[in-house]
Amino acid sequence: MRPVFRLLPLPLCIAISLTAQAAEPPPNWGLCPVDDAIPPFEGAPKPANGAIAAPRSQQPTDIEGDTLGGVKDQSIEYQGNVALTRGDQFIGTDKLTYNEDTETYVAEGNVRYQDSGMRVVADRAEGNQAKDQHKIEDVRYQLVERRGNGAAESIQLDGSKGGMRRSTYTTCPPGDKRWELRAQRIDVDTEKGMGVARNATLHIGKVPVLYVPWFMFPIDDTRRTGLLYPSISNSDRNGFDYRQPIYLNLAPNYDATLNPRIMTNRGASLGAEFRYLNPRGRGTIAGMYMPDDDLRERDRGHFIFNAYQNLSRHWQARSGLVWISDPRYFEDFSNSINGVSITTAVSTVGLYGRGRYWGSSLTANHYQLADPNLTKANLPFSAKPRGAFVWERPLTNWFTAGIESEVVRYQKDDAVISGIRREFPGGSRLDLKPYVSMPLEGASWFLRPTAAWRYTQYQLDDGLGAIVGDDSPTRSLPIVSVDSGLFFDRSFRWRDRDYLQTLEPRIFYLNVPYRDQSRLPAFDTRPLTFSWGQLFRDNRYSGADRQADANQLTMAISSRMIRGSDGHEKFSVSLGQIRYFEDSRVTLPGEIAVKQGKSSWVADANWSPSDRWTIGASYQWDSRLRREDLASLRARYLLKDDGIINFAYRYRRNLNFRSNLPVTVNNSPDLLEQVDLSFLYPINPKWSVVGRYYYSLFDHKELETIAGVQWESCCVAARLMARRYVENSEGDLNSGILFEIELKGLGSAGQDTRRTLRRAILGYYRDDLYLVPPETATGQKADPDPSL
Repeated sequence: MRPVFRLLPLPLCIAISLTAQAAEPPPNWGLCPVDDAIPPFEGAPKPANGAIAAPRSQQPTDIEGDTLGGVKDQSIEYQGNVALTRGDQFIGTDKLTYNEDTETYVAEGNVRYQDSGMRVVADRAEGNQAKDQHKIEDVRYQLVERRGNGAAESIQLDGSKGGMRRSTYTTCPPGDKRWELRAQRIDVDTEKGMGVARNATLHIGKVPVLYVPWFMFPIDDTRRTGLLYPSISNSDRNGFDYRQPIYLNLAPNYDATLNPRIMTNRGASLGAEFRYLNPRGRGTIAGMYMPDDDLRERDRGHFIFNAYQNLSRHWQARSGLVWISDPRYFEDFSNSINGVSITTAVSTVGLYGRGRYWGSSLTANHYQLADPNLTKANLPFSAKPRGAFVWERPLTNWFTAGIESEVVRYQKDDAVISGIRREFPGGSRLDLKPYVSMPLEGASWFLRPTAAWRYTQYQLDDGLGAIVGDDSPTRSLPIVSVDSGLFFDRSFRWRDRDYLQTLEPRIFYLNVPYRDQSRLPAFDTRPLTFSWGQLFRDNRYSGADRQADANQLTMAISSRMIRGSDGHEKFSVSLGQIRYFEDSRVTLPGEIAVKQGKSSWVADANWSPSDRWTIGASYQWDSRLRREDLASLRARYLLKDDGIINFAYRYRRNLNFRSNLPVTVNNSPDLLEQVDLSFLYPINPKWSVVGRYYYSLFDHKELETIAGVQWESCCVAARLMARRYVENSEGDLNSGILFEIELKGLGSAGQDTRRTLRRAILGYYRDDLYLVPPETATGQKADPDPSL
């Protein structure tokens, strides 16, 4: 009879439970020694290298030994280099005695166990296979699939239950235990997936820093009701801040989390999040309520509902609802300047469809004020509802036909301004834009003439109709454009490398006749920021309330230098300009009309002097007024050991500046001028410094300043930084000291400095440079999220 051993699952269960809160992205183990705490055992099975093996219970158990001591009282004794293997499991010992009648065994001397997840050494092991009872003495273990090692005085297993006496766990090398978790006793029930630790102590070095007399923890990935790790911080604005999440496992496809929170300067609050999942969709409902904010002397709270549901192959329903209690909510509950930049909370719900040649949607949105310096009069009109339909398909080998259509009802809530209630009448708008194009193209050229007709009709409320002088104004006009381009390329060799250089000239002609649109309202239309993309658009406005008249020609050229070995773009440059043959007379209120002549030159260039350097610049020069309208310079240098230095300069002129009016914030020739320097500089493999200096030259004040130092070893990391940033719309600055210590593989204590640094320093995590970066790292406006 071949014995089947079920030894030592308990250390793995303990290790899994202790590493469940590991940080994301995974910890960096690059500073750890190459040597294992327990080296691989000679004779153990090699990893399967991705091959799918049969379950262990279906694989045979093989026993080998130098000598077979014979049979005595139904006991078989193996001596000398005894090795048992079954699948990926290996057990080695100096002496093994096995009784076939009682199914008991005793392993003595240099007991070794290994599988794909861990390696274990012990002095002695004994047990009863029939009763599934085992006892292992003087144990040391090391995890293989993840980092971790430890020891125990003894382990006792009884079926699905087990206990560990005087156990330890750490991710540090055995000879350099910067931290270690010790427990006098740990009991585990693998059937229930839970463990209980008693008299557990966390040691940093030789100093005990945390003692827990009793706590329960999960040992597998099964979701269970219980306490999650708390969040503790301190700031000048909120005071001492303690949050204790409570997880509720309600069903396999939905759960909830409660978030009671205490802020000594504000008061107590209760947050909650409910998640659900079904075969066709998922959703999250979240909210927070604070009965009385001591700083604002009012109730505070928010509500969010994000979900989608697939209704059929072509149709999907989506919702993104946001409600906040007051305009200062984002400002008060955000820890970055992004909370100050949010001016509205937008809620949207809709039904969306898509087919091979068509797309359709039926939506509604609502704007809520999120800036205390604005009034409801500044809010955009809400679309309640909005229906859109687009269709495009080839008619023949030569022509493509399509239509863009939209019907929408706009309205805005009443507002109290200077003690007087003011109504904002709205209206409905129908916009149709059928078109026909002739897409001609070859390997090195394209020519796309397009003819469209735009028809727009309004039905305005009485108050708005009286203002514009017509309850049902209309607009109808043709749009003709011709887009064409050529592609030239040549191969050449430079500095012993092969490159491909391209030359791509492009010409775009647009003709739109003038129609008087001064009597049309402006529900959702704004002038687009002049940029490279606008050189090839048929309208310089967003929204359908204005269609710019045009008789203009765009001439542009681009060139790229591509490395042949890997397709890396070494250099690129683009230059373009619009020639206006006539004045463009269509404007929005307060906008300066486009005059006949030439637009500003638009230039954009990127250069990589080496694989570490990336330099880019954008520039717009108005040759008529001999001034720059935009200047942007960006540079990035990748240091060794994942270090990085970023620099950016941004300047934009206010194109609607009127010199005959007083200079104010909204009527200033300089709309924006900023410098931004951020870096992660490794001094040596363990020490590095981080920093950011984000300054507004236009406002003559800093927007965010960070200075800090990081220390990292194999299993411990610490970050200390000072931070100063704009905390509200009045421009007040908030200062603070942030400290975090990370015990790799266990968790971290202190404020979340990594999230702050990742937002402030693009490339703090190097992978962010090669993926879509977080919005907060690129300077874009973040979505309204009260959990910032």
